[in-house]
Amino acid sequence: FDKSIKFMLMKKRNLLLTLMVMVIFTAATFAQGIVRGVVQDVNTDETLIGATVLIEGTTIGVTTNLDGSFLLIVPSGDHKLAVRYVGYETKVVDVTVKDGSTYNVGTVLVKSSAIGLDEVNVMAAVAVNRKTPVAVSTIDAKTIEDNLGSQEFPEVMKYTPNVYVTKQGGGFGDSRINVRGFDMRNIGVLINGIPVNDMENGWVYWSNWAGLGDATRTIQIQRGLGASNLAVNSVGGTINIITKTTDMNKGGSVKLSATDYGQFKQMITLSSGRLKSGTAVTFVGSRTFGSEYVDATFVDAWSYFLSVSQEIGKNHQLVFTAIGAPQQHGQRDGFNMLTREENDKFGNKYNKNWGYRGGEVLNQRVNYYHKPQFALNWYWTISEKAFLSTSFYFSTGRGGGSGGLGISPYKYDPPITSYNQFGWDEMSDYNAANIDEENAIKAGEFSVDDGDTTFNSRSVNILRNSVNSHNWVGILSTLNYDLSDELVLTAGIDGRSYKGIHYREVRDLVGGDYWYDNKYGAAKIGDKIAYWNDGHVTYGGLFAQLELTHGNLSAFAAATVSNTWTYNVDYYNYTAKVGEKSDVLSNLGYNAKIGANYNLNENHNIFINGGYYSRVPYYRFHFLNYKNDVNKDLKNEKVLAAEIGYGYTGKKLNVRLNGYYTAWKDQSMLKSFKVTDTAGNSNYYNGYFTDVAQTHMGVELNAEYRALPWWKIGGVVSVGDWTYDNDASADLYDDNTQQLVETKTIYLKGIKISDAPQTQFGLNTSFRMFKAIDLGFNYLYYNNMYAKFTPENRGTSTDTKQAYKLPAYGMLDIRFGWSFKLAGMDSYFQMAAYNVTNEIAIVEGEDNFAHDDISKGFWSWGRTFDFSLKVNF
Repeated sequence: FDKSIKFMLMKKRNLLLTLMVMVIFTAATFAQGIVRGVVQDVNTDETLIGATVLIEGTTIGVTTNLDGSFLLIVPSGDHKLAVRYVGYETKVVDVTVKDGSTYNVGTVLVKSSAIGLDEVNVMAAVAVNRKTPVAVSTIDAKTIEDNLGSQEFPEVMKYTPNVYVTKQGGGFGDSRINVRGFDMRNIGVLINGIPVNDMENGWVYWSNWAGLGDATRTIQIQRGLGASNLAVNSVGGTINIITKTTDMNKGGSVKLSATDYGQFKQMITLSSGRLKSGTAVTFVGSRTFGSEYVDATFVDAWSYFLSVSQEIGKNHQLVFTAIGAPQQHGQRDGFNMLTREENDKFGNKYNKNWGYRGGEVLNQRVNYYHKPQFALNWYWTISEKAFLSTSFYFSTGRGGGSGGLGISPYKYDPPITSYNQFGWDEMSDYNAANIDEENAIKAGEFSVDDGDTTFNSRSVNILRNSVNSHNWVGILSTLNYDLSDELVLTAGIDGRSYKGIHYREVRDLVGGDYWYDNKYGAAKIGDKIAYWNDGHVTYGGLFAQLELTHGNLSAFAAATVSNTWTYNVDYYNYTAKVGEKSDVLSNLGYNAKIGANYNLNENHNIFINGGYYSRVPYYRFHFLNYKNDVNKDLKNEKVLAAEIGYGYTGKKLNVRLNGYYTAWKDQSMLKSFKVTDTAGNSNYYNGYFTDVAQTHMGVELNAEYRALPWWKIGGVVSVGDWTYDNDASADLYDDNTQQLVETKTIYLKGIKISDAPQTQFGLNTSFRMFKAIDLGFNYLYYNNMYAKFTPENRGTSTDTKQAYKLPAYGMLDIRFGWSFKLAGMDSYFQMAAYNVTNEIAIVEGEDNFAHDDISKGFWSWGRTFDFSLKVNF
């Protein structure tokens, strides 16, 4: 009985304890509430993904979802809610949470911590959504970091409508980009508003900007004539790159990455924060090295970005930036693609221009360059109505690329081994044994008769460097003046002076003693050969824009007038006078643009724009021979463009749809023809064509849908019709006598524009799982792409044959990211897989109209992987 009583008492006591615990737990449960909201950039209205929302003084916190939203369970009471995001000022919000209630803080607007960002955006003419009437896609810093990985910098832009990017030969930094069917020469590239296209030929060599992805804050691809006031090469579009500016917050990060094919990268970011003196310093540096995907290619590169900001009083600010990337990398000859037979036999990694020399790999093609750019920006707030931004910049490029040079019997390449590679050892033995006494004596002071054997062995095939250095200085100054609450005037000057330094030099004699040059005689390593000249381009422009904002309507009218002065100095082809200077050419160019955007309501907007360009042809068309003879047929190219678009901006869905039309008249084209006279003698003559015309038209769509807070899906579609409009004729002249040789016609009418897909479809989606895990999938499909062709090989005006149409193909990329704490520091691990399905497709091709297949081409890379770890401190 006693035992029963004790058991009952014990059972009641346990029950009482259980009830007490439940009451305490229930009280604790109801003594809390929910805080929710959305984090958004105060300037761009873009929501911020992955921002940290934390109750100060606790470890209670979350990160924002793919739509910028957050939901946080917190104890009841008064709290300070801190919102933090890399590159932004910390925002603290006071919240009072009641038991069991939900507190909605609404939209938390955070401001960039970048010093001078607003000023740079004004100078660079950054387009504003639902205001600037242009077709534009903006890529933020997180998207760049997530998707770039080990890819080339232009590849982060390939998820944009009508943008096509390939790796070309596959060397580090050798990729190229097309917009609406126009190549790099017709796409304006600006870095912080400063034009960087080569002033002689319009190209942008991305290997010169190897670290740009590390230092970039945003990229805007403005398709069509764009928003820039400058007279840049925006026939197809403008790539507007805004780098990181000086950060007012103290801190930094370290990042390590590696690929499965042997490329390694190390990066560090440091920021002093704003000091009491008003000074702030930010530095980004990286080192990239190792093997590349293509056979016998490699990379050895550094990069640096420095930004120093100094406040002077209340109205002045100076910002100094320096960016550069000294590098060298092995290449696959971009002008000598693979035949289909070579690709089928040796694979898509095959590189024909290398071999072994003394057991070491020797690649015939190596690019080496360093192009630092320095800029000093002065921002002056003159008054409440007037603001002046001025940039003084300087760039000095030094470097070039190597290749082969030869005479019979090895005029083009060294001997080929049984493995279909260059036989450097055999070439070296041949050169060493090639005793050419006659030319050794011709060399001048050297004579085999005197027992001097220094110049006995004449190399018949060598490695040469083609050097393309430059000095570039410029000024860009823009005044913004508020004429009224609705009317703003923007006006300024754009001045540039450029000197291109071009020559060829001996790089490696490959076993011989000298190379015999027709002008200088015997040449050793480092001696100039073949050509040596300087190209001088001076540009001066004035621009003005009037912008109206009235209620839901925003409109602008802009115009630019400029003059280009060019001349050539030759040190090689003149025997009578070294350093002969050509006549100075003076050419006037101008453009005018107009556009308007109307916001129908808070969700819908429409826009329209149009413009006309009269563009001075590139420098390479100004002097057509090696005698500094001015091209008397030079005339401006004409571009007429129009565009109409619609946009929808909602809480979950964003849509952009636009149609475009671009007519390019009087395009300059230089072609070489073989002409045989009545005696059977053959010579090649250049024809300068001035009446080539082409039309580009099409529609573009991109959309983004935030289906759930943790799931976002987007897509792009573009369909184009790009063709040549006419046949063109040119007179051929003898370079020596300037006599008319013959008139030639190239039959272009009806030919499709090549080298970019005229149909594109893309789909991308991203997920955030378990707060710390995120996944991304990107798929792109290309169709209606035609191989590059040689116009002079197309038969007659009745020939309707098109260039070879490349097979359609698609590529899938996948990425996985994990956010975690490492020694208390925010860290992020990412793995990316490119071309997951291992699709081996022809991405570039050449066609000579000789048969129904490509003549040569480049095939896509196979499946590759990239791994990276970033730690913020």
